[in-house]
Order: sequence, then structure tokens, then C-alpha cells
Amino acid sequence: MDFLLQIVTNKILVVGVVSWFLAQVFKCISNFILTKKFSIERLFGDGGMPSGHSATVTSVAIAAGLYNGFDSPVFAVAMILAIVVMHDAMNVRYQAGKQAELLNVMAEMFEKVTGTDLPNEEKLKELLGHTPLQVAAGFVLGVATAITMYLVF
Repeated sequence: MDFLLQIVTNKILVVGVVSWFLAQVFKCISNFILTKKFSIERLFGDGGMPSGHSATVTSVAIAAGLYNGFDSPVFAVAMILAIVVMHDAMNVRYQAGKQAELLNVMAEMFEKVTGTDLPNEEKLKELLGHTPLQVAAGFVLGVATAITMYLVF
């Protein structure tokens, strides 16, 4: 039981979870504003504004610095991993999403031209990565969440 208490009272972990949750809620709100439709998938899905990945890893890195010192090994590791995750979100995963869009269009065209259905009727997931603005918004949210929670708790 002490193990569970340690997990739920780990301030850095809690900051990361809160930051992720806030990003996902903001993502639902921004999606609703753009589409005028509520989508529960946006609460758990990848992609969109702001980047939940960026918010989470940034808040964890900043919280690690605030609680352990910005010269600590914990902050160094968290910051390096945050940079890697944000780079991946903007580049690798974003490009994978663009490729999925193109493959979905090609599959649709193939089905229309040949009159046959492809065996996999599910479309590929297209919203995988983030634009630089979405990553920047997640970064700002992560910093704000970490600092706010540090000052309040």
C-alpha cells in the first residue's frame, strides 16, 4: 500500500498527469470550436492542438528541475527525453500522418477504379503528429502547469 501512496503523491508524476489531462481537455475544446461537434476520441487521441505529448514531457522536465534543481541528473534526463519526444511529434509522427492521408486517398481511388474493396476496410489513422505550433502550445502548457503546481503545492 505504501507503494501506491508513493505513486499518487509523487509530485513530478502528478504534474505530468495533470498536464496531459489539461492538454486533452483543451484539445476537445479546440476541436469542438473548429468542427462544432464534440468528439470523445479527442480526449484520448493523438494529434491536435495542443500537443499532449509536449505538454506532458515538458511539465515533467520543468517539475524535475523545480523539485530537484536544474543542475540535477533527473532534470537533464527529463529535458533530453522531452526534446526527443517533441522532435518526434513534429517530424516523424507528423510525416507518418501525412503518409497515412496519401495512402487513404490512394486506396479510395484504387477501389473506385477497380470496383473492388481492399481487404482492410478501415482507413489508416491520419492524425498522428503535430505541427510546430501545436508542439509549442503543448510546451507552454507544460511549463505553466509545472510552475503553477509547484507554487500551489
